[in-house]
Amino acid sequence: MANQITLGETTFHVGDTIRVNYKLIEKEKVAGKAKREVKEETRERVQIYEGIVISIRGDGMNKSFTVRRIGNGKIGIERIFPAISPWIKKVEVKLKGHPRRAKLYYLRDRVGKEAQKLSEKEVKTLKTKISLKPKPKKKKSDDSK
Repeated sequence: MANQITLGETTFHVGDTIRVNYKLIEKEKVAGKAKREVKEETRERVQIYEGIVISIRGDGMNKSFTVRRIGNGKIGIERIFPAISPWIKKVEVKLKGHPRRAKLYYLRDRVGKEAQKLSEKEVKTLKTKISLKPKPKKKKSDDSK
């Protein structure tokens, strides 16, 4: 199936809200003790990128997925991650979505909170599936004999 990816033990589809832990290497130039001495310092950190998967494309080694989130000032930010990357440390599925399309490019036209949700119907069905657990029946004891 083209619109799902398995990374390690995690499988996610188009429409899911995910958190990608992405490793970044930052280099900065620092002045040394001598006058013209310049040193480079490298720093590694993990950045968490959370958003909705709007597309999955490619096959095999070329497989990639696009994650869209809403940043400061209600600006949409999209980032394309290659599926096979040494920089991706972990992917967590936060919320499952059930869209009817393979590509969710129509979310680009939405503004604010509308762009973060697929529809109310899917969220309600998820809540009802969780709350429909059968309750244990209590037996009545007959002490009147």
